[in-house]
Amino acid sequence: MHDPVQILLVEDSPGDVRLTQVALKRAEVQSVLHVARNGEEALEFLKGCLETEGAALPDMVLTDLNMPVMGGLELLRHMKEDPNLRRIPVVILSTSDAPRDIEQSYELNASCYVRKPVELDGFLQVMKAIEAFWLSVVRFSSSGVRQ
Repeated sequence: MHDPVQILLVEDSPGDVRLTQVALKRAEVQSVLHVARNGEEALEFLKGCLETEGAALPDMVLTDLNMPVMGGLELLRHMKEDPNLRRIPVVILSTSDAPRDIEQSYELNASCYVRKPVELDGFLQVMKAIEAFWLSVVRFSSSGVRQ
């Protein structure tokens, strides 16, 4: 039996948060979903994990690009510059199909860029594919707990 996968979802759309929750509840892999409404909240959450003895960092981050206060690219930049956070896989999940957004994401070392469908069935299929790969195949670093 494996520990549940810890996921930080950075998303400002309540509807997309709800869809992600539904998709992960249907998943075969157990997970715990933490939610931040923008990059600034996500960084506060991550820093809180680092400052709390025995707290685990998330195994992965799913982030939208376009959010108020701090978007996904700025969050990604901060994470990859921090030696304590740079190993956390960051999956960009965005409705944007703009080549510039995709290029910038990879330049900032995103683990992957996934186009988020706007229709329900498509969204659930994408989440199932993320589950199949990221939650079932990928093995995460065990260095997420800070003592």
